This record gives sequence, structure tokens and C-alpha cells, in this order.
Amino acid sequence: MKEKIKKERIKIFTTTITAGTYKGKKIEIPDIFTTRSSKGILKESLFNTLQFDIIDKNFVEVFSGSGSIGLEALSRGAGQCYFMEYNKTAFHCLEGNVKRTDPSKCHLFLGDSFEKFSLIYDMIKKSSEKTYFYFDPPFSTRDGMDDVYDKTISLIEGIEPEVCEIVIIEHMTNLTMPESIGALKKMKRKKFGRSTITYYKPKES
Repeated sequence: MKEKIKKERIKIFTTTITAGTYKGKKIEIPDIFTTRSSKGILKESLFNTLQFDIIDKNFVEVFSGSGSIGLEALSRGAGQCYFMEYNKTAFHCLEGNVKRTDPSKCHLFLGDSFEKFSLIYDMIKKSSEKTYFYFDPPFSTRDGMDDVYDKTISLIEGIEPEVCEIVIIEHMTNLTMPESIGALKKMKRKKFGRSTITYYKPKES
């Protein structure tokens, strides 16, 4: 008897954009271990902090997954949005999510965020608008990811004050982030269960 080989289907969850031009638009999120949706309460707090300051600014979602944070920023008036994602399944969902909003303002990059970051950084340096950077590295609980936060901090150390408006890092709550990273200083920290957001802004000269 011939054995049937079933192709495993990845479950897709959905969330929605909560405010702005694309309010109510669906965001698809694949149920894979590298991608997790930011909590609704965390997202609400983030955009309550940023409010109208993001209008016409660049927004970079460094570990974008399905792009739920960057597309929320786009909906709320961000100018050009940049997304980096290395998982092909998540990237495919990201492409579909972008098509439901405004592809002309979205720049998608498939590949390792640590390798792609310098390319995107060079692009935004040529822009006249300052940039919001959102870092949500995969939680360092699986093999090969133990140094993910060290590598993330190394990326942030290279961000210049004239390019940056704010750097936001979503990280494990039990991780203590430094008071300053390169030319940036800690602005505030807000806890949401296992996840915490820490904000950094350029030091005053």
C-alpha cells in the first residue's frame, strides 16, 4: 500500500490594523516559531507614545515577521516603511499584507536582518526625514540565538543621532537593557508580561 505523504499546512492567524488610513485591514501572521504577534496592549501603548510624531517619518521594522508594527505605523501616517525578514513563510505573508495597504511606501527585504541592516541604513541616510527603528529580535530561547541581543545592540551602536528619531526595542522582560547604546540614551521602559519595550533617543549634545 502506497503511503500518503501529507503536506503540512501552516496555520495562519489574523490581526487588524487598529487606527489610521488602513484601520480594520487584516494582517496575516503565520504560526511559526520565529514569528509572534506583538500583544495588542503593547502595540496600543507604543503608538500612544509615538502618536503624531511618526507622520512623514521613516519607519524601519528590523525583524518584521508579517509587518504588523510597521504597517500600523504606515496607517498612522509614517512616510517610507522598511521591512526585513529572513523566514520565507513570514515574508510571503508580509508581501500579502503590504498589498492590502500601500506598496508604494513599503520596501521589503528578504534575508538576515543583521546582514541587510547596513543596506537599509544607507538608504535612509539619504532621506531628509528622521527615522524610527523598531527592533523585535526573536526571543533567545532556541539554539543558535543566544547572542541575538548582543548582535542587536551592536547594530544600534552604529545608528547616528542625525538619522535617528527614536529606537524602540521589544525584548524579554527579564533582560536588563543598558542605560545607553552608542549615541543613544534610554528614554523609558514599559513592561507587558513576558515582553517589555525600551525606548532610546539621541543624547542631547
